[in-house]
Formats: sequence, structure tokens, C-alpha cells
Amino acid sequence: MSDAAQPTAAEVRAAAQAVKTALDRHLAAVERRTGEDDPAVYEAFNQLAAAAEAYDELLYDRYDEVTPFEIPGAEDSLPPYAGPEEPNALSVLIRRDYAVVEPQRLLAQAQRVEAAEFEDGTDAEASGTIHGALGLLFGEFEPDEIASRHKEFGLEEGDSTLWVLAADEPADPGEWLETPFEQLDLQRVVCRFDVSSVFDEDIEDIDDVEDGEDGVEDDLDADLEEDEDLEPLDVDRVDR
Repeated sequence: MSDAAQPTAAEVRAAAQAVKTALDRHLAAVERRTGEDDPAVYEAFNQLAAAAEAYDELLYDRYDEVTPFEIPGAEDSLPPYAGPEEPNALSVLIRRDYAVVEPQRLLAQAQRVEAAEFEDGTDAEASGTIHGALGLLFGEFEPDEIASRHKEFGLEEGDSTLWVLAADEPADPGEWLETPFEQLDLQRVVCRFDVSSVFDEDIEDIDDVEDGEDGVEDDLDADLEEDEDLEPLDVDRVDR
């Protein structure tokens, strides 16, 4: 990149200040959180991610340096938005994954539901299988209630995602029920929100490295002392 095209030091400093401001806004939104899916927290998260990405790019362009952190953002994997500026309708697609970790607990909960629905004992057979139990529970409880009480049903949360798609007009009743997920236009995704343990693992990996730095250095010093014939290696730094 030519010097003329490089950002100025003032622009880099302004981007750094924008990250600080976004951090404060994100913390304030988290402190005022009204629920697990508070839209203010999501908005502050996205603003922080955008500010951090802009600062990282300017820092690299100006100083050939990068930041030691990365805020995961799902929007990077989507094509540019090409839907209406003011949607008249929306489609919300949600996927939540679970692992069945306690089948007996799942069956027991289904049997309680079944006993309440069929007090005379008729048709009380579905709760005897995992398939039947799942059908009973997801038919009885709303998906959000399953999500908040998943441990009670012997389930363990996996990844989840929520996509909001813009539409020109609301669909006619029953129009897409036969194939509800086949006509997904990625260019109409207004926003999406992902939850995954992989994000937590990235943070834990950073913490582990920071906590173990002294121990790693001690081990390396001990290894070098044991073998004084080792020659130092030339290691080239790799950025990006």
C-alpha cells in the first residue's frame, strides 16, 4: 500500500477512541439487560464488533500491527444486504440444538404430561419412547420455555442461531408450510445472532495462555539449560 493511501495517525487514534466508547456502551447495555435476548445488548455487541474491526484494519494499514483480540461476528459470512430498505414483513428463522443427556429424565417429564392429558389412561403410550416423549414435550411447551428449562427435560444446549429476513409482503396462510426452509434468500437477512460455546472457548484459550505464560517460560529455560548445544531458530512473524 502506498503512503498516500495509508490512514493518518489521527484516524487510527480516532478509531481507538471509538472502540473505547463502544466498550462503555456495551457494558452499560449489559448492566441494564432486561432478559437473555435483550435487543439493546445485541445492538451494542454489533457496534463494538464493527468498531473493533475498523480499528484493527486501520492499525494494520498504518503500522502493520494487529490487535490481540477478535470479536466473533456472523454477519461477515453473509452477502451484502439487497432487501427492501423498509420491510413490510419479516420472517424469523430459529435453530436450537440439544443433546439428550438424561433420557430417563426426558421420559419422566413426558410421562407427567401424558398422565395429566390422559387421566383415564387411554392412549398413554407415547411417553415410552424418546421420539414420543419429544413429541409430547415440544407439543406441550413453547420452544422458549424448553430453552429456559432444558435441564429439567434432560437436555443439554448446543449451538443456536436466530435469523431475521426482510420480506416485501406477508406470506399467505399455509403458503410455505410444506417447504418452510427451502426459499432462504441470504441477501434478505437483516441481522442474525449466534450463540455457541466456541466463543467461550476462544476466550478461555486466551486466559489459559495468559495464566500460563510464566510457567511456559520456565519450562523453555529449563529445556535450554539441559541442552546447551541447541542453536536458536530464526522465526518469521506471520501477520494475518
